[in-house]
Parts: sequence; structure tokens; C-alpha cells
Amino acid sequence: MTRRCILDGAALKDLDAVYDALASQLGFPGHFGRNLDALWDVLTTDLPGPVEIEWRNRAAARRALGADFDRLAKLLSDVGRERPDVRVFES
Repeated sequence: MTRRCILDGAALKDLDAVYDALASQLGFPGHFGRNLDALWDVLTTDLPGPVEIEWRNRAAARRALGADFDRLAKLLSDVGRERPDVRVFES
């Protein structure tokens, strides 16, 4: 069964909102540390796949998250390269 998450940029006000969306929709373990390093760890080692992460309203997320957006986008892209069973895409 594929785990799916929709990140709607219109609803994301900060990284905490991103962490909330990912954790609740993908079923993160309770030890998730709510920072980018912990996000990398969960997505690359702790979360069984396959996983799909869909970005909606990416431009709105960029405006809301500022510099954090670039770090998050790079991390998600890197996770997709690290794990062939993780798909990150824009709609």
C-alpha cells in the first residue's frame, strides 16, 4: 500500500505546518524530531515505502516558507533520489 501525502502550499504557514502534514498523513513514528535532519532520517530510513508526496500550490509555499522552502524542496528532492520508492511531484 502506497503512503500518500498532499502538501498544499496554500495551507502551509511555516515548517511546523509542513511537519504536521507529513507526520499525520504518512504516519511518522512518535520519535520524529520536527527538524530537517529528523525529516531526512524518517523519510530515508524509518518510513516503509512506497511513498508519494504531492506538492500543490508550490508558489504559495515558497512565499510562506521563505528560505525554509528551498531547504525543504532540496531535502525532498534528495530523498527521491536516495529512495526509488519515494516519489515527490508537483501538481
